[in-house]
Amino acid sequence: MSEPAQRNIPELSVSDLSFAVKRTVEDAFPYVRLRGEVSGYRGPHSSGHCYFALKDEKARIDAIIWKGVFGRLRFKPEEGMEVIATGKVTTYPGRSSYQIVIESLEPAGVGALMALLEERRKKLAAEGLFDESRKVPLPYLPRVIGVVTSPTGAVIRDILHRIGDRFPVQVLVWPARVQGEGAENEIAAGIRGFNALQPGGPILRPDVIIAARGGGSLEDLWCFNEEIVVRAAAESTIPIVSAVGHETDWTLIDHAADIRAPTPTAAAEMAVPVRTELIAVVSDRGLRLKSGLMRLVQERKTHLRAASRGLPRLGDLLALPRQRFDEAAGRLGRALMANTRAHGTRLARTSGRLSPGRISDRIERSRDRLSTLEGRGKRALDAVVERRRTRLERLAALLGALGYKQTLARGYAIVRDSADTMVRTARGHATGAALEIEFADGTVPVAVTGKTSGKPSTSARKGAGPERERKPGPQASLFDE
Repeated sequence: MSEPAQRNIPELSVSDLSFAVKRTVEDAFPYVRLRGEVSGYRGPHSSGHCYFALKDEKARIDAIIWKGVFGRLRFKPEEGMEVIATGKVTTYPGRSSYQIVIESLEPAGVGALMALLEERRKKLAAEGLFDESRKVPLPYLPRVIGVVTSPTGAVIRDILHRIGDRFPVQVLVWPARVQGEGAENEIAAGIRGFNALQPGGPILRPDVIIAARGGGSLEDLWCFNEEIVVRAAAESTIPIVSAVGHETDWTLIDHAADIRAPTPTAAAEMAVPVRTELIAVVSDRGLRLKSGLMRLVQERKTHLRAASRGLPRLGDLLALPRQRFDEAAGRLGRALMANTRAHGTRLARTSGRLSPGRISDRIERSRDRLSTLEGRGKRALDAVVERRRTRLERLAALLGALGYKQTLARGYAIVRDSADTMVRTARGHATGAALEIEFADGTVPVAVTGKTSGKPSTSARKGAGPERERKPGPQASLFDE
């Protein structure tokens, strides 16, 4: 281009050019599906948005997933995963770069999904969620069956129909989506909700849980491969039957469940037995039991008849005892006669000894003996009385010698107050207090006429003893002569 022509080009600002490029790119690529490998993914930013890049062997493009879109994604980006991103291409004028704003994300083909599924299976298996030791057998005849599935699909109708045909029991349905966004959360909530029911509560707790859905592609069944569903199945204390897809379809819940059913209908067949078959089996076993009892009774009758033929006849058994009884009866009559004669003889001898003369002699001898014993008893009694009298006199003499009366006879006296208590000191008596003096020949009432003193008066000393004065000192013994 010539220089004049260049001078005629209008001038643009950087912003004008950047926004012009932005409009051009957005108009040219309004909606694209882009295949590439996730690079530089570090999880959501603090704002909730995700920033990373998509690349292949020759090029690289920045990618953004806004916070609202990221929460709705069925598949979350992972570092190194090959994905197909659907969104709009735009530019970022601040750095003069172009980028893709992703609105949906999916693995790049079944191979990528299978690789992701295998990686997740190994991870959960390493945690022990698929161990056979965790699995428990199904109850033979459950009373209540819980089903986690869509309440509007054909699966629940097939299960109810099959259970009704085989063995009608109560079925509880936990409605849950089995495909699409949020389906894994509802399935896990159904499994945990059934386990949270209390036995004997208003809502019966299931004995078996069936997690079911119909067939579909790997992407349609993917919610049953999510960790939250697998962990809920592994934590369940109620036996779980997984019935997801058709016989050739496998999901991770199949490994965590206690048993896998190839189809939902097969799950219903595993959960309950056939009622008619049970009735037939019970009837057959009842007939066999009755027949066996009849045979046993017949055999016992045969053995009893055979044993009875070997027993002796009743007449033979009683012949010998009857003979011994007859002999004993004959001897009994003769023995009674002999016994009567023996007792008669003894009675005659005894009556001879009981004549009146002999009885009088015995009475006389007894009377003499009684008189002798009477005299001996009287003499013994007199001797005992004399010994007791002599001892009593000695005790009376000792009492007189040791009693205070002898002391009073020697010239002493005892003073008592109005309470008949012996007065031992001269102090503490008020004027007019009544006292009583006991002598050997009687008592004299007196009254206190003056102030008492601790020292004995002359009159008291004169009335208390002989004419000679007694010096203060230890009290003499009452038994001194």
